[in-house]
Amino acid sequence: MVGMVFADLSSLSINPIPSSEEGSFCDTDMDEGRYNNMWGKASNSSDVFGENNESIDLNASLNEEDEMNMHALGSGKDTNAGQSKLCASERSVHFEMGIYLSTPKTDKFSEDGENSRLSYGLSSMQGWRATMEDAHAAIPDLDTSTSFFGVYDGHGGKVVAKFCAKYLHQQVLKHEAYLVGDIGTSVQKAFFRMDEMMRGQRGWRELAVLGDKINKFSGMIEGLIWSPRSGDKSDQVDDWAFEEGPHSDFSGPTSGSTACVAIIRGNQLVVANAGDSRCIISRNGQAYNLSRDHKPDLEAERDRISKAGGFVIAGRVNGSLNLARAIGDMEFKQNKFLPAEKQILTANPDINIVELCDDDEFIVLACDGIWDCLSGQQLVDFIREQMKSETKLSVVCEKVLDRCLAPSAAGGEGCDNMTMILVQFKKLVPACTSTDDKSFSSENVQTESKPMPADEKFVFAEEVQTESELTPAGTSVDEKSMSLQTKSKPAETES
Repeated sequence: MVGMVFADLSSLSINPIPSSEEGSFCDTDMDEGRYNNMWGKASNSSDVFGENNESIDLNASLNEEDEMNMHALGSGKDTNAGQSKLCASERSVHFEMGIYLSTPKTDKFSEDGENSRLSYGLSSMQGWRATMEDAHAAIPDLDTSTSFFGVYDGHGGKVVAKFCAKYLHQQVLKHEAYLVGDIGTSVQKAFFRMDEMMRGQRGWRELAVLGDKINKFSGMIEGLIWSPRSGDKSDQVDDWAFEEGPHSDFSGPTSGSTACVAIIRGNQLVVANAGDSRCIISRNGQAYNLSRDHKPDLEAERDRISKAGGFVIAGRVNGSLNLARAIGDMEFKQNKFLPAEKQILTANPDINIVELCDDDEFIVLACDGIWDCLSGQQLVDFIREQMKSETKLSVVCEKVLDRCLAPSAAGGEGCDNMTMILVQFKKLVPACTSTDDKSFSSENVQTESKPMPADEKFVFAEEVQTESELTPAGTSVDEKSMSLQTKSKPAETES
């Protein structure tokens, strides 16, 4: 059983800071993204094991040339961007963070939908980036009482984000925990399941079909040759693992993706996150964080990375990736002696469970292209102002994307791919009195706490939360004086 954190949002005194199918999944593939480094090893990532699986001393000091190479990696997540090529007809400018276009692609994929419980709008835009590597899923009727929304920010290629957008919500539905109402456990298992499904012959061809034109063709041909026949796979629990073919030993993609999803059933909101995409909620106009960024410099993340044989330099895992958790990136998950949650990089999500009330207006899920430009409170203020005159939620999202787009590619901020989902609740639940907002961490620590509203550039100082908090705009979670003490007790663990 997974540990839980119980929190009371309603009793918190807030001091706001002035602001300065029936649904779809979509990869917003407006341009063919890079796919080549899914098949080979990332050239600038470090191995944990040598050719004979011997352990390598990753704590050895770097020589001057190595240090120069590490610093040359830049500050963007796309560590292989320098190896990418654009079409001859596409002019581009190469900056430190990667390859940018000379003119941003401002065409947007937008969508609206609703049911009896909520309305949603979404929009995504490639922007200045040479490729579009974001994806999303919006399924207002996952079943008769449940809605699912997710954003996925790919790095090193688009295929893992597209894979998650296509399959993650399906795996939530399939897990036995979901059938008994345990959405938190089912979504956690679905995150891990993505890594499992992308291995082997079936994983290879599914990723190939989601890739560029050449690999799409190869994947389709291999599917015709090697996929299980008709009814053979329909009743099989895990037909993925049993498919054989020329890529049966495929260990998974070296590209990866963040994942931030929100599942709504009745008055319960479940948010799961791995990476630096975020979800916030607006309660009476106050922004609250429902997720946290997983950065390698965080103490708990760095500790796990080190114990698994990795290292952190310049805020990057093994000098390469500036995320501590993600789906994919299988070169960081090769230690056969460690479980998935203890690897150098893990897909293990943080999960928050919140009881919704009438004071809750909307939630926003967005990739970091938005959060690089706006704080949670700034975004809530902007959305509320736009909603006074605009009823179509996708148009509100489009205005946010336009607001965040940089005037040039020289500055960095406002130059990333951008994807945002806005979900507005219909007023069917009572006003907040005394709610129990719950969350559980992957470390199985059970606590009772009161959260704080959302912060502009927030991080959590510790993963194992004997101090559990959601933080308001304008506060800093790193300030221990702002942390609320909690009563901690061990949670039941799986045998």
